[in-house]
Amino acid sequence: MTARAWAELLRVSALFTVPGDALAGAAASGRRPDRGTVLAVGASLCLYEAGMALNDWADRDEDAIDRPHRPIPSGRIAPGAALAAAGALTAAGLGLAARAGRPALAVATGLAATVWAYDLRLKHTPAGPAAMAAARGLDLLLGAAATGVAAGGATGRATGPGPVLVPVKGPAPVRGPASGRGAASGRGSASGPGAALGSGPATTGGVRGVLPAAVLLGAHTYAVTAVSRHEAHGGSTAAPLAALGAVAALGAAAVHEQRGRRGDRGTDAHRDLGGRGEPHRPNPGPTHDAPEPLAATAPGLVRTALTGSYLRTAAVPLLHAALNPSPPLTQRAVGGGIRAMIPLQAALAARAGAVGTGLAVMALVPIARALSRKVSPT
Repeated sequence: MTARAWAELLRVSALFTVPGDALAGAAASGRRPDRGTVLAVGASLCLYEAGMALNDWADRDEDAIDRPHRPIPSGRIAPGAALAAAGALTAAGLGLAARAGRPALAVATGLAATVWAYDLRLKHTPAGPAAMAAARGLDLLLGAAATGVAAGGATGRATGPGPVLVPVKGPAPVRGPASGRGAASGRGSASGPGAALGSGPATTGGVRGVLPAAVLLGAHTYAVTAVSRHEAHGGSTAAPLAALGAVAALGAAAVHEQRGRRGDRGTDAHRDLGGRGEPHRPNPGPTHDAPEPLAATAPGLVRTALTGSYLRTAAVPLLHAALNPSPPLTQRAVGGGIRAMIPLQAALAARAGAVGTGLAVMALVPIARALSRKVSPT
């Protein structure tokens, strides 16, 4: 009974919508997941669960009227225990983020502040949906800020001001033989902040490469949060309809490949030769930009499939809620919107060129679906 009460309080079925934030952030930054990404996932999970416990503590009087079956108003969990859990989970999340580096800790601190502000003050104000959207966007930025920093490249320590929060300036890093020279010289070294920013396939660099994905995820969160304000009493047709339009727009944005993610073809004409930086002059013959139907089509098909899964998961229950805005159908639409975050995260990863990461994120869908049948995500 106690374990089930805590599972309900912490919404464990919604927990599997969290790891994809950090993985999508790592993909948007143009780097592969690493130890820093794992730490970011752990921090995200802790902060998410802290928000869930704090939410029920803050809403305990309201839930006593509208949802007396919830763990706190039903007496299965004491209010003080829920508040203590929220504090302990917040501290644990910040501790994990600190191990991923100062940029990650800075983002996690902003995320924790947003979570607490939402639950304690902003939830029932017009700023509530925007606060929730900001929290999800920051969670994605946390994954981007942590990836590549904890490992510190070839030196084994974090270097420079951070790979995500500082835009790239000057010419893009060039590829060349490992000469042992510093990355600041732009001559093929794999160390220093410049290398961290330039690693991965065709990194767009800095905030510009990550913010679009954070905005898309935040927009979805905003739409779902706006619908959730009516889940206890229903009656709103406008909120599900507006969310349905937002989901359609987000699907259209997610299905297109992110600019600057077409591999390294754009740098072929500027490869470093002998450490001198002379432009590369290709031999006569077929160009490097010759069509590659299979390579070009397969990622596009994956993005389309992932986006289709997102639209199906989010749009269908929203349409039902718009046609019949009863509390059960509105709650179902909110639950579908929460679960739809997983295929959206997967589509955003594939959009950034990380198809494998997107497919790995999608593996969380059956787990979340199975748990949602036992513990409500709302």
